[in-house]
Amino acid sequence: MLVLFFQRLKENLTRPRKTWEKNLLVLWFGTFMAGMGFSLVMPFMSLYIDTLGDFSPHALNLWSGLAFSATFLVTTIISPWWGRLADQKGRKIMLLRASLGMAIVLASMGLVTNVYQLVGLRLLQGVFSGYISNATALVATGTPKERSGQVLGTLATGSVTGQLLGPLVGGIIASAFGYRLTFFITGSILFLVFLLSLIFVHEEFTPIKKTDLQPAGKILKELQYPHLVIGMFITTMIIQASNNSISPIISLYIRELLHGQGNVTLISGIIASLPGVATLIAAPRMGRLGDRIGSERILAVGLLLAIFVYIPMAFVTHVWQLGILRFFIGVSDACLLPAVNALITKYSPHHAAGRIFSYNQSFQATGNVFGPMIGSSVSSFFGYRAVFLSTSLLVLANFLLVRKNTAEIKTEKQ
Repeated sequence: MLVLFFQRLKENLTRPRKTWEKNLLVLWFGTFMAGMGFSLVMPFMSLYIDTLGDFSPHALNLWSGLAFSATFLVTTIISPWWGRLADQKGRKIMLLRASLGMAIVLASMGLVTNVYQLVGLRLLQGVFSGYISNATALVATGTPKERSGQVLGTLATGSVTGQLLGPLVGGIIASAFGYRLTFFITGSILFLVFLLSLIFVHEEFTPIKKTDLQPAGKILKELQYPHLVIGMFITTMIIQASNNSISPIISLYIRELLHGQGNVTLISGIIASLPGVATLIAAPRMGRLGDRIGSERILAVGLLLAIFVYIPMAFVTHVWQLGILRFFIGVSDACLLPAVNALITKYSPHHAAGRIFSYNQSFQATGNVFGPMIGSSVSSFFGYRAVFLSTSLLVLANFLLVRKNTAEIKTEKQ
């Protein structure tokens, strides 16, 4: 049995691969590092800012909030412009622009001498966004439609896992090497992503003249189900807002559960990373299942699971209980964004994929901005446990929205 296993493994590793399969391998690593690059500095951002001047607690909270939100605010605004350029010039060049830009900007964060420079670079990081959305568009347009759910599910594990594991990896690197060296290491890895994308990613694309590029209004008219696609944008925003509403209070909630005992920083990093592990395991399987039974059903199941997992989080009494529930949130995440991307791919024209996925990224970034604001506001008035209950209500609203927006395609399949 063992010999047979290794023989099959060798055959799988050495077999000739199609272009879309090679692209998937490289872009999985690229999206993983891009996702990590956005979240890696989160555990120590406030601490790093504190080393750049003498701040009062109020000022430190203000600058930390600005530094966190700056990147996502710029991403929300600029993503549609990059998407239009991607449809005109190609997605590979956008990958190179984003990865090289992120490498330089993140490495430069290790050289700042004041908080103004840091916030400025965080704003610039948002300008160089778009790696994940363009990787998704490139893979989606080059993959056979019957495999799109599985392939996009696999690709989604890269960015989602990178974003969720980033805080743990960042905390470990910062503890071992210091804050500044963490930025240099991250920048170096993103430069490697640039080189891999340059050498190994292949795209068959014919440049389109600016005058021949269809306006957004005409693209919307081409959509078979415009309410579905626009609904998926809103669904993406609510998914991100729901996931990130927990971010501001998770460490504080864990400290409360531990009654101030134990290594809160390490345990918080582990708990925060559990959804990433679950997503990595479950997303390709959910993608394959979505290809068979319909991505809209997988999306609905993922939202229902999230509702029933967030509610008991408000009533846990031990950290291990929270850890188990966080793992199941990762299973829910494995259902959500891959299914959204699969539905957008199936019901959008390929020639406008760059813009379609860039619009989706704008909504995703908007969710990243509003999620922490929701969590902070609710916890300030009602306590940490109320955040999980309010998040479950947000997910319930998303579930009802998805039911409404996918009703047409369900009727068509019956």
